[in-house]
Amino acid sequence: MGRELANDKVELHEMENDDFSDLELIYHVRDALISVQMGNRGNYEELVGHLLPKQRRTADQVALLVTTLKALSGAVSYIDIVHHETLIFAVSRLSMWNYGTDVMDALLELIISLAASNGKYVDLCLDMLVRNFVPPPYFIEVLKQPRGITRKYEVLSRVHAALKDIADLVPLAPMRLSPIVVQKMPNVFSKEHEIVIYVENMLRLESGAIGEIVGVTMLPALVDRMIELDVEIGWDGNLQDEAKDLFDMELEDVAEPVDDYENDDMLSKGSLRRKCLQGNLVAEKLDSLMVLTFEHLESCQSSGRLAQVFDVLLTSFQKTVLNAYKSKFTQFVMFYACALDPEECGVKFATVLADLFISEVALITRMSAVAYLASYLSRAKFLSAALVISILQRLLSWCYEYTMLHDVDMNPLEHQVFYSGCQAIMYLLCFRMRSLMDVPRLKIQLLNMPIEPILKHKLSPLTVCLPTVVEEFLRQAKAAHLFTTSESFVFNDLLESDISRAFGGMDRLDMFFPFDPCLLKKSDGYIHKYFIYWSMVRTTYDSDDISDEGSGSESENDDAMMMGSYGGKGLDIESVLNRMSITPKSSLKYGNERMPSRIRPSTSPESL
Repeated sequence: MGRELANDKVELHEMENDDFSDLELIYHVRDALISVQMGNRGNYEELVGHLLPKQRRTADQVALLVTTLKALSGAVSYIDIVHHETLIFAVSRLSMWNYGTDVMDALLELIISLAASNGKYVDLCLDMLVRNFVPPPYFIEVLKQPRGITRKYEVLSRVHAALKDIADLVPLAPMRLSPIVVQKMPNVFSKEHEIVIYVENMLRLESGAIGEIVGVTMLPALVDRMIELDVEIGWDGNLQDEAKDLFDMELEDVAEPVDDYENDDMLSKGSLRRKCLQGNLVAEKLDSLMVLTFEHLESCQSSGRLAQVFDVLLTSFQKTVLNAYKSKFTQFVMFYACALDPEECGVKFATVLADLFISEVALITRMSAVAYLASYLSRAKFLSAALVISILQRLLSWCYEYTMLHDVDMNPLEHQVFYSGCQAIMYLLCFRMRSLMDVPRLKIQLLNMPIEPILKHKLSPLTVCLPTVVEEFLRQAKAAHLFTTSESFVFNDLLESDISRAFGGMDRLDMFFPFDPCLLKKSDGYIHKYFIYWSMVRTTYDSDDISDEGSGSESENDDAMMMGSYGGKGLDIESVLNRMSITPKSSLKYGNERMPSRIRPSTSPESL
């Protein structure tokens, strides 16, 4: 039985045809492996030849491949990484996508056996499995057919089962798997189908049997890749020239063509924001990845894992997204996670951002955190008024204490964090002032906050902050009788003053409102039902003026109050999406005064 192949010329296919036992086949392969070190490579080369990819295998050749793989599984202890390099390479080139289940199972049996036989093969075997995350390029069209869907299930279910088997046999394998998966992740220039199916496997790992170990790596790696895609999304030069006009409104997709519309020019510019992304391959990749992530978050919510996953995302957000200057859309992953669990995730996100702002971390981080905070509290329909008023109180308290400690004149560059905080407060109140004033107890809280002394301080935040935000805030404050004195605030109504530019102007983070409407079509389908568009906001100067006593009762539910402030019950989201969010309202003009400049979305470079 232990005969040497150096003296025995019986070939592998002959042994199979002669109905040799499995044990005899194993001995045959073992001897072929041993013979290489003795200088006899004939049978070894034949063995490798059976493994090499072929254009098309006959049924007999497929059967021989299965036999060879099974025999190798029984002889893995004789495989040497140096002497059998060509054999290992041939095995690594076998794609499960090209074969039926018999070959798949035999190949996986070999990979698992090899990983368990010696620790030095673990990385190699994990790499072989990860290579099967993505089908060969020529298989992509097949995936659109029923047989392709079946093959996808057959391959990937086996790959993930094999990863679990190796993890059980080699406890350190999951830790070795994480860097391999991250390293082999398709880059931003890969085709959409490649990166999408690869990410599907990453998320499957995160939620799978070994997810407790690899999950903390999969999600951050995904967020990093989405940020890379995000900042790659560029604009044509002519779009940059029209940026000022483009940001004067929030306009969602128009369902039907508009004929003889008096603001047709404004309409076309607004539509351009979304249309300019049509055909943008980078934007389409990011959109698809965000949808995959949204659906994964939904499954985490269903399985009771969302809070755990959110903590991983929150850490990743602080490391990657928070200070990513050109991020346009990736942050909506956090927004959606918060929407799925407002009471825990939603509150935690706001609290962490507020903590960062009042902490002693880097200046750019504090400015970014308060911009995110203001935009989040303004746009998230699912947040309670109680949370909004509590965070607002924290911001105002910090700004007020700052003015007490800095009895100095205006200096935009020296006090950037303070001005960022003031701008965040005014921006937030542009969206929320009416809803807070409509509830008596919240109105009392708001009126007792130190807004007026902060804005009238010698640091002069009204002069430094973004004029469009300042002007809208002052209009609402005047209509709501927010200030206790009749003294008018002096405000120079310019689109962009020299002082404002010194603070940041058109090209700085302080003008960044991260949760402006999402322009990625598929992603917005998940976001819009949780999102407040400007067209949904009832301002204090709307025709149904606020009464001195306010409306509602002390026991009124905060969430119901908030919903009532954004269009009432039974709001038709589709109709909102088809309206310009910030447009002139003739009924709101004060005599011959012109309408204030619109609140504009993010105007940081490359952003929307």
